[in-house]
Amino acid sequence: MSKLDKQVTGEKLTREQVAAFLQNDPDFFLEYEYLLEVLSVPHPSGAAISLVERQSSLLRNKNKMLTVHLSDLCDAARHNDTQFEKTKRMVLALLDAQTLDDLGGALEESLCRDFYGDATSLILFAENQLTVNNRRMMPREMAGIVEPLMLSCEPSCGNLSAAENHFLFEGRSAMIQSAAVIPLVQGETIGLLGIGSYDADYFQSSQGTLFLSYVGEVLSRVASRILHQQSESPA
Repeated sequence: MSKLDKQVTGEKLTREQVAAFLQNDPDFFLEYEYLLEVLSVPHPSGAAISLVERQSSLLRNKNKMLTVHLSDLCDAARHNDTQFEKTKRMVLALLDAQTLDDLGGALEESLCRDFYGDATSLILFAENQLTVNNRRMMPREMAGIVEPLMLSCEPSCGNLSAAENHFLFEGRSAMIQSAAVIPLVQGETIGLLGIGSYDADYFQSSQGTLFLSYVGEVLSRVASRILHQQSESPA
């Protein structure tokens, strides 16, 4: 406990008490030298600013900038940790999926709960046509309306045409204002994943697609495995 703590404990210090303490303890700043970095001590030199005062001002400003930068880095690290945990949960759920129902459920839960999407649509290309909840199976020739979204094999984000919206999200298409569309490629295009939002600015054409590409790579492998198992199962 410092002399000042002993002098006034549990009470709010007045300016006079601080001044009296410093007057009686002239060596105080030798022990607490770091305080000089944040204190503003004018140096009387007329209209000019002394080099010492200028240097002190620069050091204080630099200290504030470094403090803000460190705070931003800590915030970014916490955000990245949260995103990593969400992504890990989703990947593990996808890897555990044994059926297309499991796959559709895992996507809906993760993308709508953890990543704040409002709707998902999983379309896989197969000989037989089937529609169950948020997933569909159909021959590829039936997906001609979204063919431009699959040509590059890369995710695309932004506002879809009314026809594309209706094809992907059917009954909920009127509410979808922006979307991400991820082609599923495993040697060839085996389907696509749509993620829709009621917010027109949630998915934008200028945003990065690294995370969406990663989701597509994992989903493509799992969906291909399940489709292959289904094709080999006895009717």
